[in-house]
Order: sequence, then C-alpha cells, then structure tokens
Amino acid sequence: MQLLLRLSRLIDAFSERLGKLIYWLVLIAVVISAGNATIRKTLNISSNAFLEIQWYLFSAVFLLGAGFVFMKNAHVRIDFLSNRFSPKVRNIVDIVGILLILTPFCLVFIDLSWPLFHRAWVSGEMSQNAGGLIRWPVYLMMPLGFGLLLLQAASELIKRFAFLAGLIPDPLAHSAHAPDEDGLTYEIEEHAGRAREELR
Repeated sequence: MQLLLRLSRLIDAFSERLGKLIYWLVLIAVVISAGNATIRKTLNISSNAFLEIQWYLFSAVFLLGAGFVFMKNAHVRIDFLSNRFSPKVRNIVDIVGILLILTPFCLVFIDLSWPLFHRAWVSGEMSQNAGGLIRWPVYLMMPLGFGLLLLQAASELIKRFAFLAGLIPDPLAHSAHAPDEDGLTYEIEEHAGRAREELR
C-alpha cells in the first residue's frame, strides 16, 4: 500500500502542476477575448482564428482541469446528503462511484473521442470558417482530458482505500467547498452574543 500511496502522491503532484498551468490558460483566454473585442469595436477588424482560440482554450481549461478539480474535492457533490454520512461511509460511496460510474464513463469517452482526434490528425482537418484553425488540437483535449481524469481517479481510489485501512487521514475532510464549521459556530455565537447585549 505504501508503494501505491507514493504513486498517488506523484499523480497529485502532476495534477497540481497542471492545475497551476491551467490558471494561466484562463488568463490567456481572457486577454485574447478582451483584445479581440477591443480591436473589433475600435478598428472594426475581426479574425475567426481569435474567436476559435478562445473556445480551444476554454475546452483545455474545462477538460484538462477536471482531474485537478477532482483532487481538490471541488467538483459537484450532493453535500446535504454526503455531510450526513460518517467519514467511512463517504469514502465507501466515493469508491463505489469511482469504480462503477467515473471509470467506465472516462473509458467510454476516451474510446469515442480518440478516433475523432486521429481522423483530424491524419486528414489535417481545418475549421470551415475563413481563417479558422486546425481541428486536431481541440479534438485531442477530449481523450487527453478524460485520460487525466481517469489518472486522478486512480489516485483518489488509492487514498480512499488507504483511509479505510487507517493509513492516512480522511481525504474528504478538507473539501474545497466544505464550510469551516468551527469558524461558523464561533461567528454564530458571536452574533448571538451581540444580539443579546443589544436587547438588554
């Protein structure tokens, strides 16, 4: 299990670096979008290449960032249900979800999207819009993105089993969207104390 945990840490480190790179892709997309809009409004000049690179970048952020989001536990959860479960049950639910839903989902999408990329690569497919871009890079985002998500799913699976074996702390304890319960409790008590003072 220790070897698997080392592998999990390597995958997490890779996802972390990729996530930091994706932050820059967001900035680049915003700069291109703002620049394109400014030039179009001021000089009445536009380019399909600039329009298409924006959604290429958006695709890259969305697809390549999925594994990073999964690692940070920032993906969509049904919190009002999962928060009622014990840490052990939450991790078992995650294991079942990863094995029965996420893994087959990723494998199906990799299988379906790879031929699209390969066909575009071999044919040199171009955008049908005048001045548009080549298509294979955006098609590549699909199998690559789902492959990265599957890789991170393997890391998360290792962590869930390691937690159940008592080897690591609960990997779901510090979700990106989980409320700081102690901080909230303190804040509520502080407001209640002030309200009592004002009533006196």
